[in-house]
Amino acid sequence: MKILVLVGGTNDPSNAEYLADLFVEGIKNIPMMETEKVRVRDVPLEHFTLAHYEGKDQGQLFRDLQTKIQAANALVIATPVWNFGIPAHLKNLIDHMGVFALDAETRSKGQLKGIPCYFLFTGGAPRVAWKGLMRFTTMHVPEAFRYFDASPAGSHYEGKCMKGRGQFAFVLDQRPELKETMRRKGRKFALVTQQFTTTGQLPLTYRIIAKLYWLGQRILAKF
Repeated sequence: MKILVLVGGTNDPSNAEYLADLFVEGIKNIPMMETEKVRVRDVPLEHFTLAHYEGKDQGQLFRDLQTKIQAANALVIATPVWNFGIPAHLKNLIDHMGVFALDAETRSKGQLKGIPCYFLFTGGAPRVAWKGLMRFTTMHVPEAFRYFDASPAGSHYEGKCMKGRGQFAFVLDQRPELKETMRRKGRKFALVTQQFTTTGQLPLTYRIIAKLYWLGQRILAKF
């Protein structure tokens, strides 16, 4: 089983990539799990235009990434949150994914076959700010993958990625308690992926959450 990890960070070292690496360590504790990490910054892409829906070629690196996404049993997206959003190159990739992750006829039917996906976010704001407001600024990310017919199966936000006031920096390696937390979450996601791959269904809890989500969407649509 193959889990593809897409990293949106551009710094080196990167808090988002470090978080993803810890998550992957947990995934690898489950037998038969393989992972591959792709730094989105390493895949050059033009700004998305409607011409790409008409077959405008984006080069071999993008074609290779498309193949990897379509072949994956699950996806992990790891990204920093900058100024109430994600880095432009990751958003650009999501736009380009519409070329193959939506049906060619209507561009409204997802093609990712329900595979699980997990979202890792890093940022300067504390966790309480994320829970109260900041998470709404990135809701378009899981919503986009849900539109592509992937199944959001969890998220983690790691805040206060700063050395001091106004000093953003690589700091997550200084949080020893983070290692076990992320490894545990990685193992759990691997088990979710394993069940989905073998049975075609997410665990019951995730299915209930998904049904409640869609019920809420139908209710809101009436107003």
